[in-house]
Amino acid sequence: MSVSSVFPQLEQLLPRVSKPIQYVGGELGVVVKDWDATVVRWALMYPDAYEVGLPNQGVQILYEVLNEQEDVLAERTYSVWPDLEALMKENGVPQFTVDAHRPVKAFDVFGLSFATELGYTNMLSALDLAGIPLDSADRDENHPIVLAGGHASFNPEPIADFIDAAVLGDGEEAVLEITGIIRDWKAEGRPGGRDELLLRLARTESIYVPRFYDVDYLPDGRIQRVVPNRPDVPFRVAKRTTMDLDAWPYPKKPLVPLAETVHERYAVEIFRGCTRGCRFCQAGMITRPVRERSITTVGQMVKEGLEFSGYSEVGLLSLSSADHSEIGDMCSGLAEQYADTNVSLSLPSTRVDAFNIDLAQELSRNGRRTGLTFAPEGGSERIRKVINKMVTKEDLIRTVVTAYSNGWRQVKLYFMCGLPTETDEDVLEIAHMAHEVIRAGREAAGTKDIRCTVSIGGFVPKPHTPFQWASMERPEVIDARLRMLKNEINSDRSLGRAIGFRYHDGEPSLIEGLLSRGDRRVGKVIRRVWEKGGRFDGWSEHFSYSRWVEASTEVLPEYGVDLDWFTTREREELEVLPWDHLDSGLDKDWLWQDWQDSLSEYEQDDCRWTPCFDCGVCPAMDTEIQIGPTGKKLLPLTPVNRLTAPPAALDLNENPSQRVPA
Repeated sequence: MSVSSVFPQLEQLLPRVSKPIQYVGGELGVVVKDWDATVVRWALMYPDAYEVGLPNQGVQILYEVLNEQEDVLAERTYSVWPDLEALMKENGVPQFTVDAHRPVKAFDVFGLSFATELGYTNMLSALDLAGIPLDSADRDENHPIVLAGGHASFNPEPIADFIDAAVLGDGEEAVLEITGIIRDWKAEGRPGGRDELLLRLARTESIYVPRFYDVDYLPDGRIQRVVPNRPDVPFRVAKRTTMDLDAWPYPKKPLVPLAETVHERYAVEIFRGCTRGCRFCQAGMITRPVRERSITTVGQMVKEGLEFSGYSEVGLLSLSSADHSEIGDMCSGLAEQYADTNVSLSLPSTRVDAFNIDLAQELSRNGRRTGLTFAPEGGSERIRKVINKMVTKEDLIRTVVTAYSNGWRQVKLYFMCGLPTETDEDVLEIAHMAHEVIRAGREAAGTKDIRCTVSIGGFVPKPHTPFQWASMERPEVIDARLRMLKNEINSDRSLGRAIGFRYHDGEPSLIEGLLSRGDRRVGKVIRRVWEKGGRFDGWSEHFSYSRWVEASTEVLPEYGVDLDWFTTREREELEVLPWDHLDSGLDKDWLWQDWQDSLSEYEQDDCRWTPCFDCGVCPAMDTEIQIGPTGKKLLPLTPVNRLTAPPAALDLNENPSQRVPA
């Protein structure tokens, strides 16, 4: 049976809302299929506004992978702003996809990609608007499977009541396997109903279905155990890992937005995973092992992606892009390829110790230089040892001198506040480092026209990291240190006026900490916050700390715990953590030992270039780190036609660890 578009009803509402263009669809790269010609249908959601969600690399890849299947349909949906949400409720318009404006409730799978836990309330809004029961226990065969993915899915316990299943890790192969299971189940006449479908998913041992697991608690509130409640599901669920990135060169046909978005570029992931071992970094831990995309595949993807999209910027993405074994040849080859065109290249997430004179000269040879972002993370040498950020002050000064000497005039430095064992002195060192950057930059450039921006984010302990046991600092302590830091930066007016200061206060970080390390009891808090109007909690103008505190105070005492119990409390070694039954490949004993090493201020080397430190990933997955060099160049690609436009340049102006400005 065909499913009708809701656009005729929606169109009448659009003149009454802000930014209506974000809801109309029709982007370059969009795929609209005949509903009746397909068997399995996916609605993919990034639970944030269109301007943030559309550029999301993960959703774009899955959208394309699924739509390449002849009998599969995939469409996208995003969070609607509160003004449209109110009108949709008033006029009976359901949550819709932007591709063909079909109601989300009609799809087989409603897949949500969570980059941050602060998107949980937006998920509830989408479910409510779609007419899908919030609690998975209340759904039947007429409702889609609500599937969570993304980094936050490595601890889906706070949303266990709301989702039907979760996928840990890479999605390219996982979505095809799920599609096959649903296809077969439907072809067989839907035997056993919804429970049978979920059971088939759980039997893969790589898809987590919360309803098949029970949680028991100890009298003091800690978890006693998480165990299957039926014999045919696994005790532990393993993450998915796509090993050969060259076999998955997506996106081939990127979506080009009609409305303004936070990133407008063709993005190529040049490698996945990281072995630097920063103890705070969940992304680096859960995406191991390192898997490089070959230089020739990157070149071909850039060529085809630009030809299709017409974008004028290419982003070479990874957790630490300059660590690619052939990054030098890749950058020089692409810069040469698009010299004297209007195409620029961006290389985000550049480590301080990876930016050298050769790279600087290569990046600046075409004359166009934009901002550089580096992330020392900690102000003092001591705290950088604690977090395993193996960068010295000398490294940073040498790097910024290299940049300023090669024509850059603006540098951004990213730090965190509230790190384990942090003191006031550690934070004040950030100001001293920024002062030295300005002094060295002025000397190197021979001018006072030098600027530095210091950006501060709050530390949040994440699952599957050595800091998963750590306590959080209270918001008032974080805020006091930030005020102290600002005063110290401005203590020297000559230097201070050349330093910008941006920060996130401690309150959103504490709530993110509640959600990142919470268990199923936190789901009641999420629902209470949503019922009280919580939406877009990742945006400062919508976030309400008091709303989260009030909801926690109302809900958690009935379980004998409170907000501090989940956030400012340090965990013990043998405590059962809410995600222990979800296998990221990392050995828990290794993580604990690394946590102890951090307290001893002991640095761990990068196992990509040194002997194995037995984190557990490679033997658990029967694999090994995949690195080059391949010895190949970007040829036989030939230079593109030259345009009368600004010359190409490499723009190192983005740090993925920074949150999108609210």
